[in-house]
Amino acid sequence: MIILTLNCGSSSAKYQVFDWDKREAICVGLVERIGEDVSHIENESKDKEVYDAQEYFPTHKEAVEFILKIITDETYGCIQSRDDIKAVGHRIVHGGETFTKSVVVTDAVLKDIEDNIPLAPLHNPGHLMGIKATMDVLPKVPNVTVMDTAWHQTMPEKAFRYAVPKQWYTDHKVRKYGFHGTSFLYTTKRAAALLGKDPKDVNLIIAHVGNGASMCAVKNGVCYDTTMGLTPLDGLVMGSRSGTLDPAVIRYMAHKESMTVDEVDTALNKKSGLLGVTGKYIDRRDVLKGALEGDKDCILANDMECYRIKKYIGSFVAALGRVDAVIFTAGVGEMARHVRKGALEGLEVMGIKMDERRNELSFTQRAETIISADDSPTKIFVIPTDEELVMAEDTVALLNGNYDVHTNFEYSFQKPDYVNKSRAIALEKQLIDRPELKEVIVTPKM
Repeated sequence: MIILTLNCGSSSAKYQVFDWDKREAICVGLVERIGEDVSHIENESKDKEVYDAQEYFPTHKEAVEFILKIITDETYGCIQSRDDIKAVGHRIVHGGETFTKSVVVTDAVLKDIEDNIPLAPLHNPGHLMGIKATMDVLPKVPNVTVMDTAWHQTMPEKAFRYAVPKQWYTDHKVRKYGFHGTSFLYTTKRAAALLGKDPKDVNLIIAHVGNGASMCAVKNGVCYDTTMGLTPLDGLVMGSRSGTLDPAVIRYMAHKESMTVDEVDTALNKKSGLLGVTGKYIDRRDVLKGALEGDKDCILANDMECYRIKKYIGSFVAALGRVDAVIFTAGVGEMARHVRKGALEGLEVMGIKMDERRNELSFTQRAETIISADDSPTKIFVIPTDEELVMAEDTVALLNGNYDVHTNFEYSFQKPDYVNKSRAIALEKQLIDRPELKEVIVTPKM
């Protein structure tokens, strides 16, 4: 069974093609700058030549058309015909309070996603364009929406409500929603396997740290609290987003700089975070390089990011009580050793003790690793996330009619004997050059 997954932004489309019978991704790709004069597409199919070229895609429809063309191409593709595709799974950032799990697309579902545009104006319009483009190009193929917010619907009201006038919530649904749900679902199930526990028995603190970043407190296998709020702006210091700040800053800067509310909002989303503090960098590698060269702004930006993560770890320890493991995931969480070190230093008093050598060795996106000391009461894992796998598996289960909320549904990747084939192959090659990596690789308890 061939499944296509799409993650469409306002001007981009990330995609993967899964051969579900073999349980592996056979193609990954990215289209950027949709709607601009020159668009860019990169496609990599298993055992095929990489396609990397400039094209012109005025809308998402043309982009999806070309994706289907390239994945069926004899030289660059992975399947023979678009008719091989049995379903398309779409990532949706904001599902509001409406969705507690993934669903098959209907007119009502499209209306709900559209109704939630005010809560995710940067994301939901792109998702809708991607779904509608797919429906135009593949009219007979079912579409599935996988909601980032669905994972967080288990939060207790004391965690998701804001202390604002009640009618703001009842009339306008002003509350904490949380994001990165598919990543938190995947890493929770994998952490349970590594700990040798049933998912319903684990308490975790998960840090999904990429350009966008958030954390999740997992209690008894479900979301208990998270750092992002009504929108993805709240919480951690991110690449270009401020994270948590005094809401009065908005009014203050609007008066001081004669800015509109929308202009302040744009500044907080696109000109703040690491970019705002350093004045030039979003990428943590650039921030680290600047810090090592003595750039005071880069040193400060790094310290601020790590300090914010550390504070949330502390608050989530207080909220959860017992913590089985702290997890780092996503691009920065998986690869930026200095960020993990800065966030974990000094937490020994909470039973969270990092091993510095293990942390330095853990520099891979091909394997799950352990970076806690042997005598640390709380384990510390680095788990490469796999949001696309969650999307594909939800899509297949919906087609087969055996899907349910994650507490009633067993994913393939939560089983102790699960192996990501493509990562395993890449790891074998990596170990030739870095055999010391074996010291930190951790496997599930059977």
